[in-house]
Amino acid sequence: MAKEQWRSGLGFVLAAAGSAVGLGNLWGFAYRASQGGGGAFVVLYVLIVLVVCLPVLVAEMVLGRSTGHSPLLAPVMAAGKRWQPMGWLFVLASCGILAFYAVLMGWTGATIVQTLTQGLPADAMAAEAFFKGLSGGRSALIGQLLSLVVTAGVVALGVRSGIERLSRWGLPLLFVLLVALAIWASGLQGSAEGYRTFLLRWDAAQLTNFTTIKNAFNQAFFSIGTGIGCILAYAAYLGRRAHLPREAVAVVGMDTAVGVLAGMVTFPIVMSFQLQDLIGESTMGAIFIAVPTGLASLEQGGTLVALVFFGLALIAAITSAVSLLEVPVACLIDRLGWSRSRAVWVSTAVIFVAGLPAATSSEVLDWMSNVFGGLLLIVGGLLLSLLLGWVLPERFEQDLAESGTSPGLRRLLLVMLRWVAPPVVAFGLVISVVEMLPG
Repeated sequence: MAKEQWRSGLGFVLAAAGSAVGLGNLWGFAYRASQGGGGAFVVLYVLIVLVVCLPVLVAEMVLGRSTGHSPLLAPVMAAGKRWQPMGWLFVLASCGILAFYAVLMGWTGATIVQTLTQGLPADAMAAEAFFKGLSGGRSALIGQLLSLVVTAGVVALGVRSGIERLSRWGLPLLFVLLVALAIWASGLQGSAEGYRTFLLRWDAAQLTNFTTIKNAFNQAFFSIGTGIGCILAYAAYLGRRAHLPREAVAVVGMDTAVGVLAGMVTFPIVMSFQLQDLIGESTMGAIFIAVPTGLASLEQGGTLVALVFFGLALIAAITSAVSLLEVPVACLIDRLGWSRSRAVWVSTAVIFVAGLPAATSSEVLDWMSNVFGGLLLIVGGLLLSLLLGWVLPERFEQDLAESGTSPGLRRLLLVMLRWVAPPVVAFGLVISVVEMLPG
């Protein structure tokens, strides 16, 4: 059984929301919405979140809380050794994501340092030159290493003193900064056009576009964070009285709100400063090239806004990173009986080495993002729906019943988990595989 516990249910919700809220909300949502027909992408995203991610997220919480074990051992304890590969999938996915995610964190930190020391780039060419220098060489390695060290420092402090304490001040601060930036962006000339072009534009053809569907699946699973084992690891420290469906709704609601708020910041900037070409070139263009370029025209005010924007991006990245690192750490503690400190620093060293290719090659980073941050997450979600929906439906219902979930809600969640989630997730998995094939 897990030795540590959350101080309160709110601590768990904030930590789980912090796990979900990350850079994927701030740059991924904006980019994918702009590429996927705006409103059509948002509709697909919301449908996948409500119909698939929400019941699977509850299932992941049930598996963690009912077993009290790490992501590596929880499937085995619940359903036997034949489910051991599922545990290894969780470890592989979380470590693989953190390996490239630490690189993005390093870029974010370097952008803050650049803004403080040299100011914002004078134009798009200067921003692109800075980004090219940032995405390779010694500075990328230093940023990756420092990001992992900070993450490891938080996780080493433990569940209450480290992860929960970070989430209690980090998440509220992130929302305050985002709301302030969204209000500021709404006053920019061209903000209404930004909302119409990217967020409110409707292209019904995108609803059946395979690339848009794949992006919506990847964004939903990567953003919510289900299928990686992070929420499972957190739920193992959760008390029996926590109402899991209510807390899952809170996590999903916070995560989606951050994505929409981030779009309400990014889209007006893009339109107001005529940066459409930059946001369309790459997933990184929206945050590391377009935003600094646009804000540079505001002189001192732009520098302040840039520091706030990238500061909240760094907070979001850290809260996600600590949940990813907690997966291998919890597994080493649970399986080998290691101390938390030893498990943290060994895991950090291995993940740093695994992320070196991503730190030196943007192509490798994109590949790791697609495989670990897309494909494996969807596979994990499919396995969770099959395990709790078909193999262990009694465990699913019993755990929810013990925490006060009504019979009607339990039945609804189980129906969605058994009959809706598996075929929908399998469809998304097939599309993701087809889209990744050459040609």
